[in-house]
Formats: sequence, structure tokens, C-alpha cells
Amino acid sequence: MGALGAVTQSCSRFQEQHLDVRAPCGRVQSWDNSPLEMTNIKSKSQSRSDDAEGPDGGWGWVLVVAMFVSSSLVFGLMRSLGIFFVEFVQYFEESAQAISWISSTGLAAQQFFSPLAAALCNAYNPRVVVMTGGFLAGLGLTLASQSTCLVHLYLTMGVISGFGWGMVFTPMVATVMANFTRRRALALGLGFSSIGLSSFAFNPLFQLLVETYAWRGALLILGGLSLNIVPCGALIRPQRRSKAPAKVDSETKSCASILRRIASYLELSLLTERPYLTYTLGVTLFNVGYFVPYFHLVAHSRQVGFSEYQAAFVMSAAGASDILGRIVSGWFSDLGHFRVVHLLTLWTGLAGVFIMLLPVSSMSGSYTALMVISLLYGFCSGALTSVVFAVLPMIVGVERTMGALGLLQLIESGAGLLGTPLSGFLKDVTGNYIASFMVAGSFLLLGMLTMTTLPRFFSCTDPAPPQRRSLDAKEKVLDLELEQMNSSPSDKKHTVESNDPANSKLC
Repeated sequence: MGALGAVTQSCSRFQEQHLDVRAPCGRVQSWDNSPLEMTNIKSKSQSRSDDAEGPDGGWGWVLVVAMFVSSSLVFGLMRSLGIFFVEFVQYFEESAQAISWISSTGLAAQQFFSPLAAALCNAYNPRVVVMTGGFLAGLGLTLASQSTCLVHLYLTMGVISGFGWGMVFTPMVATVMANFTRRRALALGLGFSSIGLSSFAFNPLFQLLVETYAWRGALLILGGLSLNIVPCGALIRPQRRSKAPAKVDSETKSCASILRRIASYLELSLLTERPYLTYTLGVTLFNVGYFVPYFHLVAHSRQVGFSEYQAAFVMSAAGASDILGRIVSGWFSDLGHFRVVHLLTLWTGLAGVFIMLLPVSSMSGSYTALMVISLLYGFCSGALTSVVFAVLPMIVGVERTMGALGLLQLIESGAGLLGTPLSGFLKDVTGNYIASFMVAGSFLLLGMLTMTTLPRFFSCTDPAPPQRRSLDAKEKVLDLELEQMNSSPSDKKHTVESNDPANSKLC
């Protein structure tokens, strides 16, 4: 026993000096651990496992409320910008294609800057990122109210506000997904339901603001409204982070190590994985046509002879059914009767078909037919948004969701930039919006077909999500490599000996 005690003390001193894992080794070496200590160890490991899976409640529901408000002020506002479309065409006397670049630039900027937002969240704090994004979103709309040409609108509503929207959307969605496991789709559905609610309320509200204060005054009010995103970001609790790693030589840390760390924050390794690439391609394709009705359905309704408020109410009705679709889809997918990816392809295909039927329903001049198809389209478009991001953790794992979502937004930014101007171009060429909606719906159907090529798509059970080491563990490995690169040859030899399994058996 004396020899064993001496070996244990030697092992503990060795680990304190070189491996800094004093407590774990001490617990392992205590052969006579009491039942209470073993219970504490099991409870701690169980709590860590629960934290990894998500609490499915508690403060997570507060974050759902924050996501509810911020989503309405991002995508709900973007969906309602069609009210300003007609005003901009008349004021600046430009083509529909040129005006369409305003909304497309904002959407593309929101998606393009999402990886930057994800990297900043991984490196620093999601709370600060979201609050900064809310400020930029309000600043862009405020500056847009003073625009004197289209270029000013491209830079303000497009780049500045789009940058702010990108810094809000990705961190909020990833934070909510990290706080839920079993009820993830329902939480996302509730958070995203505000988009439909705001679409229902914002269209007639924006029409009233434009008639009362003109488009400049309306944009100024929207800028102040967008600043409410800032307190939503303040509700995000700061993440717990490990102690700061030891400082190493600046020369060694300035080249390959920094690039590797940036790549780890951006999760660039996902670009080599076929399931993620297939999923991203499918989402990118139906993103081309998804937003077209929200920007051009009001203009199409006015073109076929309906009044301004009738046209605005069409979008409001679609927004109301959108709310129901998000909640029903999230609740139904969490029941587990069908795989989430199968539900995603179903809702995407139906949304594409109803987009193609929108101009057909109004060709006879029937407002009722247009309203019915708009309601069906709104339900399906809302239903697919509740599950499109819920599929992502199943493909990449919860730990990589933040970076995966940022990369997804970056890749599909090109599709968002293409969709609305393409629709405006087809309208300028044909003189109506029939071809625009037909092409938009076909892109959703093409994205649905792409989803069917995912590995094990036709299986009845979900494959196990990939596991990956946490970000803190990855940072420790990088810092250990840097220290080894900067150490003397004798130190390297000593480190190799300490990592030898033969020398670690005693521990």
C-alpha cells in the first residue's frame, strides 16, 4: 500500500506539472471512493450530457420569445417591403428589375454576412453580436429615408440593414436550437410564427404609413421599430468559456495557426461532407423562388385590377395562414410519426405548386380564387420554414449548428440575390408576372428533388448525427500544438515522453 500511495502521489504531481488534470486523476486513483462521491461523479456526467442535449424549457422559452420579436422585425419586415415597391417605381421612375435589386441586395447581404456572425458568436458572445445587428438594421432603414437615388437605397436598405439582419438571424436561430432537443421543431415554429403574424399586420400598416407620411416617413418609423431587436439580443445569456490559454510566441501564432482557428470557427470542414452539401444545394434552389411572392404578389394583384388595400390584404391573408402552418408543422414533426426531412420535401413541393397557381388563379379576375391560393401558399411556406432548419442538427450535429447555419446562409445568398431580379426581369420582358411565378415555383420543385438524394433519404429512421469535439477542446488542442511548436527540442522530447501510453498506465 505504501508503494501504491507513492505512485499515486507521483502521478498526481506529474499531471499537475504537465497535463493540468489534477482533479480527474485524483478521483480515478481513489480506489476506496465513497458511494456519495461516486453518485456525485455520475450526477455531474449526467448533467453534462443533459446540457449537450438541451434543457427543452426554462430560459429557452424566453429565447423563443426573443426570436419571435426579432424574426418579425427581420423577415416579417422584409416580406412587407412589397408595399414600397410600387412607390419606388413611381418616385424614381425606374424599371421593376432595378427596383427589385433593393430587396435582393438586403436579402443577399443578410445571408452573405451570416458566416461572419457565426464566427463572431463562436469566438466572442452571441449577445453582443445580435445587439449590434439590431442597431445596424435600424440605422440602415433610418438612412434609407433620406435617399435621393437608387444607389443610396442599395447601400442603406440593402447592405447596412442586410448586414444587421445577418448578425441577428443566425445567432438567434442557433441559440434556440441549442436550448431544445425533443421540442426543437415546435420551438422554431413558435419563434418563426411571428413572421406570418407580422406579415399579416405589417402590410396594411405599411400602406397606412406610406399614405400618411409618404415612403420617407414610413422608412424612418421602421428604422426606429427595428431598434427593438437590441433588447431581444440582451436576453441571450453569455456562454461559459474555458480559462484563457497560455500565451505563446506571436510569430508562431500569426500564420497557419490563426488560419486553422478561423476555419474552425467558420466550420469550413463541412464543405467536404456530402450530406451537408446536398442539403445546402436543395435549400439554395428553393430559396431562389421562395421570396418572389412576398415582393411581387402585391404588384401582381394591383396589375390585374384589384385595389391597393385588396392587394395588401392578399399578403396579409397569406401571412395569417403562414402562422398556422409554422405552428402546426412544428407540432406535427415533433410527434415523430414521420422523418423531418420527409416533411420538409412535402411542404416544399406543395409550396412550389401553389406559387405556380398564384397567377393562374387571378387570370379570371376572381379575387376569391386568388385569396384561396394565397392562403394555401402561406400555410405551406410557413410549414416548411419550421422544419428546414430543424433538419440541420440531424445532418451536422448540434455542436456545429452555428457554423453550418452561417455557411448555409452564405451559399444561398447568391440564390436570394438572383430570385427577385430574375422575377422582375421576366415581368419587364413579358409585361406580366405569370412567367415570374412559374419559374419561381419550378425552383422549389427542383430543390425538393435535390433533397431526395440525401443519404438514407428513403429510410424510415434518422441516421445518428455526427459527433464532434467541443470548441473549447479544439482550442486546447490548437494551443497545445502552438506550445509544442514554440518549445525547445528538450521540451518536445519531455512532452512526447509524458504522452507515452507506457508512462500513463499508472494514472
